[in-house]
Amino acid sequence: MQESDYLPKVEEKVKEYSRKMNIKGFRQGKVPAGVVRKMFGKSILVEEVNHLLSHAVSDYIREKKLNVLGDPMPNEEKARLIDWDLQKDFEFEFKVGIVEDFKVELSSDIKLTAHIINVDQKMIDETLEDIKRRFGNLAYPDESSETDNLFGDVTDASGNKKSSYIQISKLNQTAQKKFVGLKKESELSFDVEEISSDLQVIAQAINVSEEEAGKAKGLYTLKVTNITHMEPAVINQELFDKVFGKDVVKSEEEFMNKIRETIAENYKRESDHLLEHEIQHYMTDHVKVNMPDEFLKTWLKTTGDGSITDDVLSKEFNDYKTGLKWDLIKNRIADEHQIKVEGDEVRSRAKDMIAQQFGAAGIAEQLGDRFDKIADNYLAGQDGKGENFMRIYNQMRHDKIMKVVREKITVNEKKVTLDEFKKLAEQHQHH
Repeated sequence: MQESDYLPKVEEKVKEYSRKMNIKGFRQGKVPAGVVRKMFGKSILVEEVNHLLSHAVSDYIREKKLNVLGDPMPNEEKARLIDWDLQKDFEFEFKVGIVEDFKVELSSDIKLTAHIINVDQKMIDETLEDIKRRFGNLAYPDESSETDNLFGDVTDASGNKKSSYIQISKLNQTAQKKFVGLKKESELSFDVEEISSDLQVIAQAINVSEEEAGKAKGLYTLKVTNITHMEPAVINQELFDKVFGKDVVKSEEEFMNKIRETIAENYKRESDHLLEHEIQHYMTDHVKVNMPDEFLKTWLKTTGDGSITDDVLSKEFNDYKTGLKWDLIKNRIADEHQIKVEGDEVRSRAKDMIAQQFGAAGIAEQLGDRFDKIADNYLAGQDGKGENFMRIYNQMRHDKIMKVVREKITVNEKKVTLDEFKKLAEQHQHH
């Protein structure tokens, strides 16, 4: 870098300092340039040279279309030898991590399996029972039964009293019989080790942490203060409206079909997620990308604020490199298939998400311009740096890339039970 490259900018900065500085003995805006140079000349020079250098390096990478990883790293040893007081021309050296050109072949010869979870009657029945319980009505029976909950005070052998909550259905079969038929003000002694093997149940019953529940022994006395019973909701139009919105379904048959659809949709997301992981593994295993390992290790250690040590790298470098490789492959697919995400698309997705949170389809019309403001605030995020915008943008870009991949390769569907799917997902996590 020659003097003519940076001198105009340095002189401009000196004049700016002259106008703005407030130094004793000189009028505001009349500080001589010589004084500014003497006081701040070197720092202005260093700042402007580094500014020009940064742009020169990034412009060079862009013009040469270099596929680089990490950031260019200056040769620190050479940089330390620069004499900022006497030198007019400067020479800098950078190390750049360059990825060799590579190809991503997407074709129907790539065969992967999408595991579709079969929605069986048992799932539907369990979901229906859960819905009836969640939307049911709370009743207060005079006497406890197996499906009731007990509230009261529990006292240990030393006379320490605490509040208690017992779900009778969660107790052991033998213990349940003891807790059935109780009324308000009833008292009952029980051996804490005999009521359940579930530490959470014991912890609720004697009001201690699960850790303490594991050590609890001996007799406790319960005095009942209240009995509650959740009366399951009746299957009628009121329940249909509460679960799916007003008049979305109008008969029991439609209601059951909608439950099946909802379960299938929820499980489809899990199936898609697993398939995406399988695509990622296939691509990172089969696409050859030569990466500058030593540069990456040095760069990670340099930028890791001391947290990235040789020991950390020996354990985690391969995982990091695989993640980086997957990003490079996705970027190549996006470039080759001209995949883009526009700002308006991100904004529209944000509005849909906000409308779902409000639980009202017509919220945009109701709020008018205020809805745009809500969307803008959400996209800007808490610190105003647009983290929510980038999160949605990255997710939409990822979804578009995955859509292209799925269209180009062969995806065979295979129906599996929920248990089979869970085993597959678990195996995949350890892959």
